[in-house]
Amino acid sequence: MMVVSENNMTIKVTPPTEGLFDLMIFARHVDSQEPYNWVCSYQIQCLEPRNGEKLPENPFHFWGLHQKVKDFGIKESNHKGDLLVAPQGTLLLTLQTSRPLLALYELVNKDLDAALSKKCLAAQAEEEILSCHVLCPFQGYYRLSVFVKDLGGGTFRNAANFLIRCLRPINQNELFPSELSMHCGSGISSSAHGLSNPSHSAPIITTKLGKCNITFHTPTDVEVTASLSKDKVISAKYPLERYVLVTHLRNKVSVCIVLPESGVYKVGLFGRNKDNKDFVHICDYVIRCFSDPSWPPFPRVYSLWRRGCVLLEPRTGVLQEQSWVQFRVKVPKAYQAVVLGQEKTLLQQTPNAIWEGDVFTGVAGTQVKLAAKFSQDCSSLEVLLAFEVEGGSPASLGCSG
Repeated sequence: MMVVSENNMTIKVTPPTEGLFDLMIFARHVDSQEPYNWVCSYQIQCLEPRNGEKLPENPFHFWGLHQKVKDFGIKESNHKGDLLVAPQGTLLLTLQTSRPLLALYELVNKDLDAALSKKCLAAQAEEEILSCHVLCPFQGYYRLSVFVKDLGGGTFRNAANFLIRCLRPINQNELFPSELSMHCGSGISSSAHGLSNPSHSAPIITTKLGKCNITFHTPTDVEVTASLSKDKVISAKYPLERYVLVTHLRNKVSVCIVLPESGVYKVGLFGRNKDNKDFVHICDYVIRCFSDPSWPPFPRVYSLWRRGCVLLEPRTGVLQEQSWVQFRVKVPKAYQAVVLGQEKTLLQQTPNAIWEGDVFTGVAGTQVKLAAKFSQDCSSLEVLLAFEVEGGSPASLGCSG
């Protein structure tokens, strides 16, 4: 196990058996592409071998930080030694950087395949910090390799290789979701898309209630949407997209999430401005909940539900049959707002621009729709939201968000 810094080198050797061994050392100038030259040799006599697990393979030959890591833009690591210990199967690696960098990570263990390995890492890239949350699903040794590059391009270069020893592995049901990006939590990517003042800067959100609200300040020309996904959905009655509600205010966006069941979820945030019609990925969040939540979904959202639209009541997308429900919504620039259910209900606008009224839900199995006209001359109504009507007690239907 070789650790090289700017001015010295340390080699730790664990002979596999007792006996006499030759250790040969080769070197070359750090910037040279010439072959390595033999420098010196040592003889090591092992009287009693140490029975332990073999180290993971390391094709990059060195452990710890690269000897020219400062040239890569990395100042220091939060772990000083060459062996990192994860007593409970979790570890946080942070690297202080002298400039904004992008990073990729590789986690290797003898029992870990490539697909499972990706579910063990959640990376965050901020202006002066690179972070990686690591989960270890097996006991033993791991290699965590770090590859970095500047924002301007170039290729990813191996900047560090850490040896991790896991004493007690984490439950595999608690691993991260699949397909996390290199931008988890707030950081370089969210700032570049105009999002600031995050309510949650860290990439992992743990909730006992089974719901959370992620907010950012946004420029008025930026629109945000969100997706919710889970590797294995067990009992959710509605598509997971119904469990996310995005609300745009004048200079703020709110992403409200409620969870239909326990587990680990991925929330993906996407954005676009007035110059782009397509949404592009901004960042991901991991939401963990193991308290067995069962929130009902939000209403189905249609494309005209845009900036400034606010759903005040009801906050759930599932309404109880044969009951009266108060509707209170903000719909900017609406000339008229109505609720279409068993019968048509005209909502009245209050002095503070809230459309409100009492609506009778009707029989189970039907839909109640919020619609609006946006000009006096328009004859058609545009649907904004749709609610399901179900049977059951009010307690079982719950209240979202």
